[in-house]
Amino acid sequence: MKTRVMGNIGKILGQGLLVAAFFGAMVAVAAAAAPLRLPSIVEPASREQHPGKVVFQELVTPDIAAAERFYGGLFGWTFRELQADGLKYSEARLDGRPVAGLVQKDLPKGKDRTPIWLTFVSVTDLNGALKVALENGAKTLFGPRDLPNRGQEAVFTDPQGAVFALLTSSNGDPSDTLAGYGEWIWSSLVVPDPDKAAAFYQKLADYEVFELPSGSSGTDHFLLASGNYARASVNTLPPGGKTGPHWINFVRVEKADQMAARAVTLGGRVLVAPRPDRHGGKLAVVADPQGAALGLMEWTEAGEEVVK
Repeated sequence: MKTRVMGNIGKILGQGLLVAAFFGAMVAVAAAAAPLRLPSIVEPASREQHPGKVVFQELVTPDIAAAERFYGGLFGWTFRELQADGLKYSEARLDGRPVAGLVQKDLPKGKDRTPIWLTFVSVTDLNGALKVALENGAKTLFGPRDLPNRGQEAVFTDPQGAVFALLTSSNGDPSDTLAGYGEWIWSSLVVPDPDKAAAFYQKLADYEVFELPSGSSGTDHFLLASGNYARASVNTLPPGGKTGPHWINFVRVEKADQMAARAVTLGGRVLVAPRPDRHGGKLAVVADPQGAALGLMEWTEAGEEVVK
């Protein structure tokens, strides 16, 4: 949630196939006569590097036009489309700044194949991180690969099956500032064994890991931090759920109730109804009309307090 951490605080197979198919298409485009140059994740270029920070999100969807209507109506994002050799890509912007990427790719056949918001984590040495990931049970879906104007990236499934990406940006990382409304504010990993997942990502990105009180749910909850900032949480996957291990990214909103209702009017669905968050405010999880899940999070003055 981009707040400072101080003191002593202690089915995804279908998504993986979709992401792998997308990056396979990108490799083909990169080898073509007129390769697609993906937009930078920051404008203007930054000299900042924040290892462990979630620095970008990219939607892989079968209907980019429908996704633009949904996210434009929900968050006020605007879009700039790029296309080369059959690969259709759209840069989402908010107040003139890059906020996300959207890429069109048909879904693999079969049930449980849903679009995905892919989570990119910053690393300074992608090849070194790749070695650590593979030695600790991850599997590579794509890369590592150098992409013009973007940097070096690779996509993995972690040991429990959650899809994620690592990126060494050629134009620097976004600054550690509080997200505005319509911007990504938080990321959570949901897995059967949070303790093992936290240990994996600690080795991968040199996180500090803090175990937080479980609250009324009684489930494990860990915080991943780097550079004295909270970066992400690791949470227990509810038993008997319809989704497998996954990353879920949250956009900051002023009123979670109103935005969840707006998502429905725009053709989406509410997956988790708005509920109080442990840091104040509310959060909800919705799906866009094609099924990609994302979170909505209020961030109040209470959330600015030190995490203990």
